Amino acid sequence: MARQPDDKAAAKFSSEDSALVRELALLLDETSLTEIEIERAGLRLRVARNISVAATMPMPVAAAAALPLAASAAAPASAAADLSKHPGAVTSPMVGTAYWAPEPGAKPFIEVGSKVSVGQTLLIIEAMKTMNQIPSPRAGTVTQILVEDGQPVEYGEPLVIIE
Repeated sequence: MARQPDDKAAAKFSSEDSALVRELALLLDETSLTEIEIERAGLRLRVARNISVAATMPMPVAAAAALPLAASAAAPASAAADLSKHPGAVTSPMVGTAYWAPEPGAKPFIEVGSKVSVGQTLLIIEAMKTMNQIPSPRAGTVTQILVEDGQPVEYGEPLVIIE
C-alpha cells in the first residue's frame, strides 16, 4: 500500500507552489540547465530534467532532422578546443568580454598579419568593470584572431594564434 503524505506536508504545498513548479519547469525548457533547486520558508523544491530517459527513447522525425545542425554547431567548439593546444595559442587568463581596441571606434591593437613583440597588448578583456590588457607572451606574427570584438570569453579559451 502506498504511503499517503501527512496533512502537515500536504498543507505546506499550495497552489502558489504549483505555479512555482511550473515556472521552474519553463525555465529549464528555456535554458540549458538540467535541474533547479530552491528553498523557501522551509520548503525545498527541486525540478530536474531526466536527460538519460530522453536519450534512450526514439527521436521524433522533427528532432532527428535537427540533429545535423546540432552536430555542425558542436564542430566549432571542438575546433576551438584543438586550437587551445596549438603551440602559438594565447589563451584567456580570465572570464570576461574581449575587445580588440582601447575604445569603440579606435584602431585595433592587432590584426591578422601584425608583427608583435613580447609584452605588446593583443586585446583587452573587461572583467567586473575593469579593463585588463592581455600582453603577448612571445614575439611573432598574428596568424589568427579567434574571438570577435565584444565577445564573451571563458578562462583558458584561445584568443589569438601567434607563430
